[in-house]
Amino acid sequence: MGYVITSSKKAVYTALVGNLGIAVAKLIAAILTGSIAMLAETLHSLSDTFNQVLLLIGIKTSSKAATESHPFGYGKEQFFWSFIVATMLFGIAGIISILFGIAGIISLQHSFSSLLSTIHRIQNANISYIVLAVSAVFEAISLREALTLAKEALEARGEKFGFRSLINEFKESKDPSIITIMAEDSTALLGIAIAGVGIFLSDRTGNSIYDSISSVSIGCILIVFAFFLARENKELLIGEAISRKDYKTIVSLVQETVEVNRIIAIRTMYLAPQDVLVAIELNLVDGLNTDKIESVIVNIKQKVKQAIPYVNPAKVFVELKRDRVSDLYKRKRRR
Repeated sequence: MGYVITSSKKAVYTALVGNLGIAVAKLIAAILTGSIAMLAETLHSLSDTFNQVLLLIGIKTSSKAATESHPFGYGKEQFFWSFIVATMLFGIAGIISILFGIAGIISLQHSFSSLLSTIHRIQNANISYIVLAVSAVFEAISLREALTLAKEALEARGEKFGFRSLINEFKESKDPSIITIMAEDSTALLGIAIAGVGIFLSDRTGNSIYDSISSVSIGCILIVFAFFLARENKELLIGEAISRKDYKTIVSLVQETVEVNRIIAIRTMYLAPQDVLVAIELNLVDGLNTDKIESVIVNIKQKVKQAIPYVNPAKVFVELKRDRVSDLYKRKRRR
């Protein structure tokens, strides 16, 4: 778990430094060129920067030791701060970008629109092209760092790194830092491309509407990403279970134990990206003494840990219950 946290921090710091520099460069370009699309991209990069700060807060606070009031630790802090990132930073930046773009398109006659009209004249477009190109390089470097971590996670599980396995990793990963950076950098590269097209068309045609449309498009991208990130972290906050694949693995391991008569229930919940609570209720065969029962429980915990490395054996709870179905069957046979 320590390696995962260190790797996540490295990816977040890389993204933080890159996004901060990109945001400053885009802001300067927006002022010099009068491009609303560049202003939207500035908001995008500022959101990314604050995003990294909050993710670092989440990583730090989630590593606090368990207390009496929080006996399972503070791992869900990461999910909480990532949720805040989605609902506040990306949502707000997306809405503002859309408003800027719409105001530029319909030329609203009020003070806000008047302010836009004074800056919304595309000038020195080459400055925007240079800034966007440099931004794309930094975003690509950050994305490569996140992809490297994803590749290492896949190879550690014995899976080949490829497009399909990467998509599955993106869906199944519960590390909000890596998920956020991967999605963030991907949308950033898309936003850069959209801004570049809008500025180019406005510069060539002399019609700034293309620049405004780019701003609206960038805002929509931010809102879509905010919705995706908020939904994923909401599921983790309210107690998302492990993947279906890992669940079936646990079921198979328990069923292979000859002393197990029947599995009554298996419940799981993520407490942190690399910390899972597993509660297993089962019924054992008759005739086992206390020492044998204890041995079976320890064996099951060890098997689960070996099959799913991120499961902490201390948080695997095996509860023995009488099998009502089996008892009812036995009573019927006696009659």
